[in-house]
Amino acid sequence: MNESRPEGTTIWMVRHGESTWNERGLVQGQAEGPRLTAAGVRQSEAVAAQFQDRTIGAIYSSDLERACQTAACIGSALGLPVIHFEALRERCFGVHEGLPLSSLETAASGIEGDRVVDATARPEGGESLDEVYERVGAFLEWVDAQHVHGDVIVVSHGGAIRAMRAFSAGVPMKESPWETVANSSVWRIHRRPAVPSTK
Repeated sequence: MNESRPEGTTIWMVRHGESTWNERGLVQGQAEGPRLTAAGVRQSEAVAAQFQDRTIGAIYSSDLERACQTAACIGSALGLPVIHFEALRERCFGVHEGLPLSSLETAASGIEGDRVVDATARPEGGESLDEVYERVGAFLEWVDAQHVHGDVIVVSHGGAIRAMRAFSAGVPMKESPWETVANSSVWRIHRRPAVPSTK
């Protein structure tokens, strides 16, 4: 298939498959413990099949277990190694991790329904949305500088994917919608290569 490729890198962002804590309705964040359910493994295998006919230059993943498991399914299917990055982790929710999702109120999360109302709100011991935006943005700028051949797959988490989409669109978190990012959903962004400094 001959298709014209725009200059830059196409990034396919994949949210991890269903986890044991998704199933139980618990706040995950960066807690240790959540891993894929049997359904989550099947979802990850189905996502991998979607990329069989694409030229993928690299697979990057959050280093949290549920993302690692999802990325491993994709890497195994495509015959590619997975490179893990702490920068791709979910937002840290501090003291709320492991508690029911209902415990995370707007004052702590900065989110109300389908919109961000306070990007500076920080759960006790956790991160604000602005801080997540900054760290995933630094990762995207690093990707820009790599000039990877072929598309790139990034396996991450709902909050981090929303922040990457906002950063790539040049929209601050305080103006970003809070769309549903389902388990194993795939989102596309395009990044232009970094321009070398002339200094």
